[in-house]
Amino acid sequence: MNPAAFRGIGLTPLDPAGYRRTPWKNGGGVAIDIAEAHLPGIPPGSWDGMVWRFGRTAIVTPAPFSDLSGFDRHQVLVAGRGLVLDTSDGEIDVRTPFTPVRFAGETPIHSRLEAGPVEVVNLIGDRARVSLALACLKGGETLDCPAGLHIAYAATTSCDLLVNGDACTIEADHALRIDATERFTVTSRDGTIIIASIWPMLPASCRA
Repeated sequence: MNPAAFRGIGLTPLDPAGYRRTPWKNGGGVAIDIAEAHLPGIPPGSWDGMVWRFGRTAIVTPAPFSDLSGFDRHQVLVAGRGLVLDTSDGEIDVRTPFTPVRFAGETPIHSRLEAGPVEVVNLIGDRARVSLALACLKGGETLDCPAGLHIAYAATTSCDLLVNGDACTIEADHALRIDATERFTVTSRDGTIIIASIWPMLPASCRA
């Protein structure tokens, strides 16, 4: 991969050796933080002052989710099958791999495992500060991405991509941070790639 080839786009490879292990907010497990942002002066890994976080975690036993009031959450199953999130309003179906769901962080949730332990990828953001999107591209699919910050993550196998027509490969469990000043496209030529997108919220006076 030659970063100079990607015009108008800054690329930063993210290696698993640099990922951080962080206890869940409720202490029930450990998350692997791939990328994150915090308010100034807040140490990495802290749940206080978190603006957004993208990472991976294993769910090995049924358990309550952490209370993340004020945050939006996106989640996608990447290993195993049969994950269901039970809420007072019904279930959130996360049974099928690479099918993202979204929900509010203040929603009381208890996970249910219908076929044993699973692993999920999470994108979490302070809804007062950022907007989020999470997509999964399979071979041959293309995503049109607006300017902003994006994380491309190869969760299970290496992925061959085209970023604005230029080829790159992301090895399994590696990620690529993409800082774009203009719109661009990502195409999966081979493998399933997860694309997490984060945009700052505009002040209320600037919104349409």
